[in-house]
Amino acid sequence: MFFKPVKNYSTGRIAYTIAESYRDENKKPKQRQILNLGFLDELEKVHDDPEAYARELARKMTEEKNDEDAPIRIEISRTEALVKFDPEKDHDTNRKNIGYAALSRIYHQLEIHEFMDNRRRYTKAEYNQNSIFKVLVYNRALFPDSKLGAWERRGFFFEDCDFSIENVYRSLDFFLKHRCALLRQIHNRICREYGRDTFLLYYDVTNYYFETDYNDPDDPSRDEDDPARYGLRKKGVSKEHKPKPIVQMGLFMDENGIPLSYDLYRGNMNDSVTFTECLDSTEDALALGNKHKIHITDKAMMTGDNVADIRLRNDGYVISESVRRVAEPFCNYVLDQEGYTCEYDKDGNLTFKYKSRLHPKVINVTSLEGKKGKAIINERQIVFYSEKYARRAKKDRALAIQKARGKDGTTSTFGSDSHYGSAKYLKKTPYDKESGELLKDSSYLVTFDEDRLSADESLDGYYIICTNVIGMDKGERPFRKKCRYTKDGYLQLNRTVTDKDIIEMYRGLWKIEETFKVTKTNMSARPVYVSNQDHIRAYFLICFVSLVLSRLLEYKLDWRYSATEIQENLARACGSRLEQNLFVFDHYTSVLEDIGKATGIDFSRKYLSTGDIRGILAQTKKYEG
Repeated sequence: MFFKPVKNYSTGRIAYTIAESYRDENKKPKQRQILNLGFLDELEKVHDDPEAYARELARKMTEEKNDEDAPIRIEISRTEALVKFDPEKDHDTNRKNIGYAALSRIYHQLEIHEFMDNRRRYTKAEYNQNSIFKVLVYNRALFPDSKLGAWERRGFFFEDCDFSIENVYRSLDFFLKHRCALLRQIHNRICREYGRDTFLLYYDVTNYYFETDYNDPDDPSRDEDDPARYGLRKKGVSKEHKPKPIVQMGLFMDENGIPLSYDLYRGNMNDSVTFTECLDSTEDALALGNKHKIHITDKAMMTGDNVADIRLRNDGYVISESVRRVAEPFCNYVLDQEGYTCEYDKDGNLTFKYKSRLHPKVINVTSLEGKKGKAIINERQIVFYSEKYARRAKKDRALAIQKARGKDGTTSTFGSDSHYGSAKYLKKTPYDKESGELLKDSSYLVTFDEDRLSADESLDGYYIICTNVIGMDKGERPFRKKCRYTKDGYLQLNRTVTDKDIIEMYRGLWKIEETFKVTKTNMSARPVYVSNQDHIRAYFLICFVSLVLSRLLEYKLDWRYSATEIQENLARACGSRLEQNLFVFDHYTSVLEDIGKATGIDFSRKYLSTGDIRGILAQTKKYEG
């Protein structure tokens, strides 16, 4: 191996590299780059003589390569003591992780390193923001911890970690400044490398709680359009039922289960309001253009304003609606058994059934002036019944019924109660305690409401999917484009679209729900400990990038392993230092074997020198698409 300077003729900058000579399959002599040390002007800040440093490194790497197959003799002193580790002064540890190399492969495949390096050149910072971002992202994916915890563990990776905790916090503003451009960079690379299609977009909302008891104050001095005018951490309806301030996250995902984009909203904001705002910011950040898209989301987004907004964009939607909240005529259509297509299991038992209709619908919309009004739209309404869903509904209701029957025949001093839980199955009639006569104003006799229970049970297992997506009629000439928007407000695809097709589109929502679970459990994204609003936004950017890398790795593995299995195995792929330049690794499984095949990394080697490790990591950073 030898030192080789390489000049970039477009910028005039000189990069120092380590290269080696080899012969190709035709026995022709060639050279290849083994390790990129960085640009000369950057190396001069760290080394007094960068060229001498590079030549010495090339010499050592050559020696290590020549001796890699030779037996190694290790002399051990039985009286040698451990050196106390101080994270304030040292970052190099005797225990290091190599599993993150799989994430490094994807990180560099998405060219996030180039993105960071290109932008840090215009800063006056003496530390490397790309190195900090990598450590924070890898740490969040494998060893989730606070910023301080990640910094203290920075030496656990074979990376450049010569930065202080103050550098970490200062870099958060840098990351946030380039958030939109970074999201577009990641999206464009995923489109190129993985063939991402944004025709189907899944959306959902979750929230994350903070370890504080107080809402963030608003700042009335700022403009109404300024996001910083309103405090971000606000008490709202927490998914974990925590009485803490929360922040809402809206997330878009593609049909392969890979996160597309996200945004943050105040904790007291209604879920449904976030949809159009997040869609606008996603289209702007990723430059999605005005191509037709189909938006798939759950019943929380089924509002007239959201449906109207999607239609104004000439897009399609697949949104569920609660069967218990529809008008009586629609409810009668659901319960009418005529027209259902039934599916049975191998034993002849009903598993599910469905039917649909094209039908006008009245929605409530808000005008630009803020006035409420009504509009009539055309819609495809699919009614779906699942036997499994029906059994689950009965099971969920069992405890409430048991409590309600236990109160049957008792008395109460309150005339009304909550409409939720067991109370909705109770009727309260005023009566006179002495005579037993029913009166208008007195104590109340509590009886079980059999009619209410019967009405609820009749709707068990049913749910409604509303959409404006239809298919091409038989015999119609195919369109050249993927779809077109009709004058009746339907998004017509150039193929037949059955009810089962729409149902399968909707079922894809489970992937986004699982994605939220990954962030909250595997990545421990909550509770959140940072308090500065900009740092909160930068924190979730780091979480998002970690999530994208993890999901892409799952995708590379054809979803054969769960996020937990992958995280645990990569985190345990660690080695202990035997001598200064030699590590012994002690964890290898079939999961790591498959990860290695998918990423081109051999995790099976028990002994690796520092030169071997540098070579492995260099290959992950040298992606050739």
